[in-house]
Amino acid sequence: MRVRVKRERPPGMMDVARLAGVSHQTVSRVLHEHPNVSEPTRLKVRAAIAELGYRPDRTARALVTGTSGVIGVVAPNTALYGPASMLNAFEQAAQDSGFAVNVGNVRTLDERSIAHAVERHLDQRVAGLVVIAPVTSAESALAALPADIPLVTIDGDPHRSSTRVTVDQVAGGRAATEHLLAAGHETVWHLSGPQDWFDANGRVRGWEEALRAAGVEPPPLLIGDWSAESGYRNGKLLARLPEVTAVFTGNDHMALGLLRALNEQGRRVPTEISIVGFDDVPQAAYYTPPLTTVRPDFVAVARAGIDMLLTQIETGTAPTVARRVITPTLITRESVAPPPSLRHA
Repeated sequence: MRVRVKRERPPGMMDVARLAGVSHQTVSRVLHEHPNVSEPTRLKVRAAIAELGYRPDRTARALVTGTSGVIGVVAPNTALYGPASMLNAFEQAAQDSGFAVNVGNVRTLDERSIAHAVERHLDQRVAGLVVIAPVTSAESALAALPADIPLVTIDGDPHRSSTRVTVDQVAGGRAATEHLLAAGHETVWHLSGPQDWFDANGRVRGWEEALRAAGVEPPPLLIGDWSAESGYRNGKLLARLPEVTAVFTGNDHMALGLLRALNEQGRRVPTEISIVGFDDVPQAAYYTPPLTTVRPDFVAVARAGIDMLLTQIETGTAPTVARRVITPTLITRESVAPPPSLRHA
């Protein structure tokens, strides 16, 4: 009869962090000789590593745990600024923590495609999963995953009890709308993204909350698809409505299309119509006029996500705080002004 000998778990990064009294991100920075660590902190971490005999060898760790030093990321295959920026930020944050990244892009955000991408990562025995899950179909695909798989979702279903990091879309929508109301506009129209995107729904909710808090009934909601073309198409409609003096668009690409449509119809921005976008794409400062917009902190989202994922990988348990919400920032430029009625009074 063969006797199975239980091996003691080798010390991990979290053990070093606890002994040194620092975060595991700090331990990772010391291991990778990151410059943003003070010398006293660096010495404490090195002393803890020596005392525990910690060996940050990913190959040895893979043999012990059956996983690799690779994080699997499932992301939409899209040129949209938000998801693409989030993916770039995640790749950098993972590398800063000593992990390689294997990206599984999905062309269509349907349940089957996302489930296949997740399955491919699991077959490769990744250390953990990050799923950028901005649509309802993504959550359905994740519901069947075993509970012991380290997993963080980004911009997922706010009602699902999963480890999740998200931009506060409601706060962003509220800030954009309140800024337009503060400029003196009696109401604010909204051009939303697709209704199956959690991001779009959160921004709609923030818009509605801000208007109702001001005692204003929201005007009819317009729906786009995140593209400049959909902004242009809806902009031609809005340009024909003289009562429209302020528009909050669900992203900057739609704002760009809206600006062209208004210009073609002789509606001047911001003297006749004010516009606020969302995302702060690099080109937003060079629109005509430069666009006031809401800037999500994609780097902060990525770092929080990696932090929560590494906690699960190192400890085998879920983080104490299962949800992190990152508040975006309103960036004011030249696309907002008081309405004509106030200037001519």
